Amino acid sequence: MSAFVALHEKSLPFEIATVDLAANEHHAAHFAATSLTQRVPTFVHNSFSLSESSAISEYVNEVFPGPSLYPSDPQSRARARQVQAWLRSDLMPIRQERSTEVVFYTPTKSQLSGEGQASAAKLFAAAEALLSPGSENLFGQWCIADVDLALMLNRLVLNGDQVPERLAAYARRQWQRPSVQLWVNQRRPPL
Repeated sequence: MSAFVALHEKSLPFEIATVDLAANEHHAAHFAATSLTQRVPTFVHNSFSLSESSAISEYVNEVFPGPSLYPSDPQSRARARQVQAWLRSDLMPIRQERSTEVVFYTPTKSQLSGEGQASAAKLFAAAEALLSPGSENLFGQWCIADVDLALMLNRLVLNGDQVPERLAAYARRQWQRPSVQLWVNQRRPPL
């Protein structure tokens, strides 16, 4: 999602090639020849290919003109990258119990486990610390890390789980960004 949003924020033309993960197409020889890590998304620019959404966002930001995807201040930019890395490497109970199927298809009726609740509490504490009171974005101005944080929060918000109202409002607001709405409204195959 964040790579898609990054490309739209930079107003770059691009094509999407769908890879069937359930059929292990990401491990097929033709895909592995393009994607060093055999992961999606994989971005191809001329003869250079790159996997991992945050790496793609950083590359797109540095190589192409247009609005910046990251804060200009070095400390804020480093913090945005920290947030992206943290959201992709931690909070596994939320990712497992509230997969993106909850976000893009239908909520689950199961309650969060104890581990899921602990991860949610950790997410809320970090988001509260990062989001200044009255601010609509993490660093005073929108950046790509806002998309990633909103997605993680929306795993809970869109499922109807208890989320502090300030964080739920932030996630809903981020979800309305035009580039995010383009992703949200993508046609998806049935489950």
